[in-house]
Amino acid sequence: MALLQIEDPVAAPRPIGIDLGTTHSLVAYVPPVGPPTALRDCDDDALVPSVVHYREDGGVVVGKQAKALAQVAPRDTIVSVKRFMGRGADDPETRRLGPYRFATEEGPVVRFEVAGARQVTPIDISSEILRALRRQAEDELGAVGGAVITVPAYFDDAQRQATRDAGRLAGLEVLRLLNEPTAAALAYGLESRQNGTFVVYDLGGGTFDVTVLRLDDGVFQVQATGGDSQLGGDDMDRALADQLFRQLGVAPETASPEVVRLVLDSARAIKHALTDREWVEVELELPGCGPGPATVDYARAEFEALIEPLLSRTGAACRRALRDAQVTPSEVDGVILVGGSTRVPRVRSFVAELFGQQPLSDIDPDQVVAMGAAIQADILAGEQPAHDVLLLDVLPLSLGVEAMGGVVEKILPRNTAIPAAAAQVFTTYAEGQTGFELHVLQGEREMAEDCRSLARFTLRGIPPMAAGMARLEVRFDVDADGLLTVRARELTTGVAQKVEVTPSYGLSDEEVERMLLDAYEHAEQDVGVRQLREQRVEAQRILEALRTALSEDRKQLEAGEGAAIEGAMAALVRAAAGEDHRAIQSRIEDLDRVSKPFAGRRMDRSIRRALAGQQVGTLEHETRDAEGIERHLGASSEPQRGPHESPQPES
Repeated sequence: MALLQIEDPVAAPRPIGIDLGTTHSLVAYVPPVGPPTALRDCDDDALVPSVVHYREDGGVVVGKQAKALAQVAPRDTIVSVKRFMGRGADDPETRRLGPYRFATEEGPVVRFEVAGARQVTPIDISSEILRALRRQAEDELGAVGGAVITVPAYFDDAQRQATRDAGRLAGLEVLRLLNEPTAAALAYGLESRQNGTFVVYDLGGGTFDVTVLRLDDGVFQVQATGGDSQLGGDDMDRALADQLFRQLGVAPETASPEVVRLVLDSARAIKHALTDREWVEVELELPGCGPGPATVDYARAEFEALIEPLLSRTGAACRRALRDAQVTPSEVDGVILVGGSTRVPRVRSFVAELFGQQPLSDIDPDQVVAMGAAIQADILAGEQPAHDVLLLDVLPLSLGVEAMGGVVEKILPRNTAIPAAAAQVFTTYAEGQTGFELHVLQGEREMAEDCRSLARFTLRGIPPMAAGMARLEVRFDVDADGLLTVRARELTTGVAQKVEVTPSYGLSDEEVERMLLDAYEHAEQDVGVRQLREQRVEAQRILEALRTALSEDRKQLEAGEGAAIEGAMAALVRAAAGEDHRAIQSRIEDLDRVSKPFAGRRMDRSIRRALAGQQVGTLEHETRDAEGIERHLGASSEPQRGPHESPQPES
């Protein structure tokens, strides 16, 4: 008699959460019963070093084995690749970040030359780390479903796009990019079911984030966020390595890549040792740098003094976030520590001093982000009811477009809850304009030149119209991942274009920190510059309209009226060349006063012609010219540049 064989049912794909860290990465999941769990390797270690080594034979090594090869093959072993995500090849900071060979000195993307004559980008390298994590999850769980990947809250659009692309290259279905502080709060909030205002202080290997959240019965409302995408434990290592080089009498810029990597690794080892000890003694034998090993004694107090400037930068970001959230330190119910660098004793005492309370560290700070990501992945995959938790994140920086005169029109202000959408209508400046140049910007300053450029594109195919007749609706949509889509549509004709903003450059080392500081420090100056530009724009618009009107209808002038208008126009030209926006506004008002009777007669004539059967298009053109003089409609900036112009806000 044949026996029936019962096959094991195929395990359903499990969603996973991934913390793609600068120094270490890890993957977690939520089991059918119990809290989220970090997956571990055969050594019972959950952390996978974020290190990738490229072999001559074309093979790739990731994790601990790659880290062991970093000293013997430093140029073929990429460490802390997260610092390069979204960064340009010609960014000065790029050259400081490691002993690597770069394929080009300039360009929108960093490319490394590695063994086997290959060129790889940060996206390629990150995808290898994610692929290794995916395989680890498959070995443990079988089939893997979608993944939530965490990113620093202050990652800009380029860095987020690069992370999502790396996930796709690794063969993952990226359900969402989740801000790291929000993930940490999710892990804490669902475990403790606490309500209140919390601050997440996230200091990792390469990035710092601070987020103020309000937790209320499963609703996570981000009140404010801040930080620096180029500040973390790596900077502590580099500061200590620079000091070691000085003590050893070696110039880092002339040292071999092997020596640079050895000193950096030694600095990190000293930092880790000082977590539990007051001083350490280290022997360094640097190849080609003198006979025998050198002994270095290092005390914790020295290290704490060395990193104090870095901690001060985190403190400034924390104070700004509290101010934006309108919360005082005494109103904070708890401070959650996230990131391996928060294990440094001085970091913990600094946070305690800053907020007047001991920070929370119930969950391993290295694992809490991955656990929060696993919870969110479980929710998105439908494994637990979505109504148990609602995440309301915010934009870290304002998004807008450049208007005529180089001023920034903010469409989505910073700290707007996402996902979010907003639109604004603009109009044309030039006669016969057949296109709009859209310049998408990110930042807090009033002038485009002081903000970060995200993308440029042109909306073409608009039939020639009189200045101010076309109406362009610009719509910004930011999804739950913080990724931006821009749609532009000319309302009269229906001509439309959609652009997913995928900028090539990431923020430079100090840009994120500097953008908000500059916005505060230069606020009064920026407003003055903006007012000056706007008044110059208005003056140019009025002058252009009047010159056109005078050339077409000079016979409508009465005795002495032409000379008065010409004199007022000359006075406005002189004022517009100056630096006093009030003087320009005053001259505009003078010109309006002396030209108003002339504008009124032109409008009356247009109405009479319309009643006599004149074409409506001609009527609209002439009437708008008259109204433009009378009501100061429109805004231009520089002299006319041709058929494609920047938009101007509709008055």
